[in-house]
Amino acid sequence: MKTKLNELLEFPTPFTYKVMGLAQPELVDQVIEVVQRHAPGEYSPTILPSSKGNYHSVSITINATHIDQVETLYEELGNIEIVRMVM
Repeated sequence: MKTKLNELLEFPTPFTYKVMGLAQPELVDQVIEVVQRHAPGEYSPTILPSSKGNYHSVSITINATHIDQVETLYEELGNIEIVRMVM
């Protein structure tokens, strides 16, 4: 039986996205811009380069208020052109 994400979370709750994208200077700004649209606030994402330096992992935690917000952010972060994966 598959458990849905909204059955595991109680809102509001801190929710962290890990966004993997090309190592370009605009990656962090684009991630923050999308997050601000759906969860306005002050953010200090953590950025980790890949071993070869081609990609960056940007971790950003929001205060999620409902499951639609979480799912919309997964989709919109994944739509950023230089993003390769959202976890």
